[in-house]
Amino acid sequence: MLISLPPDYRPSDNEDFMNPMQTEYFRQKLLRWRADLVKEANGTLASLGEGGILEADITDRASVETDRALELRTRD
Repeated sequence: MLISLPPDYRPSDNEDFMNPMQTEYFRQKLLRWRADLVKEANGTLASLGEGGILEADITDRASVETDRALELRTRD
């Protein structure tokens, strides 16, 4: 059963809790959230896969390694 939501629909306290409109609203919201997470995860994987650390200076190399570690920790 597919429900068409108006573009400006927002759940309200005046409705029955988790009625079909609210269920569809949250289903769509969760699907958008999942798509955003997958997009960000793919971006992280792509940036991590862009070659090795090519910096000759040890300070620059440490900075790149720290940035990558922070990126991975953020994604967890």
